[in-house]
Amino acid sequence: MASFTVVVGDPDSGASYQLEAEEQDANRFLGKSIGEEVDGGAVGLDGYTLEITGGSDEAGRPLNETVAGSNLKEVLMSGRQTGYKPKRDGERRRITVRGREIGDTVAQVNAAVVDRGNTSVEELLGLADGDDDADE
Repeated sequence: MASFTVVVGDPDSGASYQLEAEEQDANRFLGKSIGEEVDGGAVGLDGYTLEITGGSDEAGRPLNETVAGSNLKEVLMSGRQTGYKPKRDGERRRITVRGREIGDTVAQVNAAVVDRGNTSVEELLGLADGDDDADE
């Protein structure tokens, strides 16, 4: 069975949350590509919609949205891109990346909140702080 670490970014607050998706919840991500939307209920965010923005496999290789499928491919990169930061102007390098589709080999999926639910993310995840420690 597949299991992923899902990093959910909230563009409004600027916060990110690291969540786990296992078994059937992880299966909702399988076969999806970068840019597709997924129901937030897969990671405990009921009523939210998430957009897949990227990810990486177990070896740390990034998903690249220009490569079809979920296989490894060497891509000639020039300019700053995901997985490559050139040291000099005009530098190019062949980098091994994984395709844009999420498969069993993906270890981390990055997602962003697109549509919000009625409840805040902190409340759904049980992170709402009652400011009990603010006086100490």
